[in-house]
Amino acid sequence: MADTDTTRTPAPTTVADTARTTASGTAAATTQTAPPAGTTRTDPPAGTTRTVPPAGTTPAGPDPGSRRTSRTSRASRAPVTRPRRWWRRPWMAPLGVVLVLFVAFSLPPYLSLDPAQSRVTPPEGAPLYHPLLVAHVLFASVATLACWFQVWPWFRQRFPAAHRRIGRLYVFAGVLPAGVIGFYLGVVTPFGPVAQASGMIMAPLWLICTMVGWRRARQRRFADHRRWMVRSFALTVSIITNRIWGVVFFLLLYPQLETTFYGDEKLMSWLVAGATAWLGWTLPLLAAQWWLDRRPQPVRTA
Repeated sequence: MADTDTTRTPAPTTVADTARTTASGTAAATTQTAPPAGTTRTDPPAGTTRTVPPAGTTPAGPDPGSRRTSRTSRASRAPVTRPRRWWRRPWMAPLGVVLVLFVAFSLPPYLSLDPAQSRVTPPEGAPLYHPLLVAHVLFASVATLACWFQVWPWFRQRFPAAHRRIGRLYVFAGVLPAGVIGFYLGVVTPFGPVAQASGMIMAPLWLICTMVGWRRARQRRFADHRRWMVRSFALTVSIITNRIWGVVFFLLLYPQLETTFYGDEKLMSWLVAGATAWLGWTLPLLAAQWWLDRRPQPVRTA
């Protein structure tokens, strides 16, 4: 009996077997991630080819530089707020003329330092009254001329550095010394107790409004700074309205000198001075506050 070979020869591999093996291996190596529960998987439309990025690369997103360029272009297209033309404020020119004329009329008699040329007779027992009155007029003249530039919107926006310098001049070489001296002059005024009370109240208010406004500018709270400086401006120019009321009351009361005042000129002058002293600064201050209250307040953002 012949020996039988127990070694089996492997069966030849066909093309079909190779294809089945490759397909099963590829399916096992590929992991399909199921979408989360409750979501719908959206397949690409028929006839389209889905492009898969190569391994190790990340999908390209929007260019950050393009977003910045887009924002820059939109900002460049935004309207730019420009200062209004100086001639668009018609009240500035008449105000400047009035302030200059008032200083030109009030200042010269006091430059000679001669008490005889003073428009105010010094009271008895106050030897410092005339020298301090001269200083008060000089400092108040600086404040009167400087405030015109400070309330001019076109000048503020066009020349901010000059606005700050003139503002310091207005505060420290104008209102501050003039207000301190003005309080003393109000205490020893020769125009009676009614005018005295007015001067003792008005001078501290003038100082407070001005110093608070300057402090708000230092704190960069410019909206509050402007409001307080509007009040300071109203008190600065109140000396002009004071003179206007003085003329009005004198014309009204002088015909009654011999009847109502029994020929006493001092009594009539006290009444005229008291009425003009109070109306001179209270009405401008009330008008300034009314103007501030009727303007819309800026929106504060955090």
